[in-house]
Amino acid sequence: MAKVFIAFWSGTGNTGIMAEAIAKGVTAAGGTPEFLDVESASADILKETKAFALGCPSMGVEQLEESAMEPFVEEVEAFASGKQIALFGSYGWGDGEWMRDWTDRMTGAGAKVIDGEGLIAHETPDDDAKADCVSLGKALAAAAE
Repeated sequence: MAKVFIAFWSGTGNTGIMAEAIAKGVTAAGGTPEFLDVESASADILKETKAFALGCPSMGVEQLEESAMEPFVEEVEAFASGKQIALFGSYGWGDGEWMRDWTDRMTGAGAKVIDGEGLIAHETPDDDAKADCVSLGKALAAAAE
């Protein structure tokens, strides 16, 4: 199986924990996970892939991180049509509006969001949230085949 990219930004490490659990799911499904640091990677690497993951915590007033993740997502929007994308991230306040907005944004760009919605975890992911991430990783690996 080809590489399965997991591109994310994590401020406190919680979204990074989610990314690690998603990678475990990808591996369990026979895939090879590869992390992309959105601060240094170009979104162009995702253009030729069928499926990939994007992760970002809620920032400010329930929005994506503005200096690295937002520009990366803007690049992805240009080629998202027909892609399958797993969205994930952690939050400390609010009700997940940033993830619902992000899901709408990606589907509006023509992508299919895996599981129909983004996966969120409140603060540090607990065992249940990690298990959900592993399941998402398995679905991502299947979509990447």
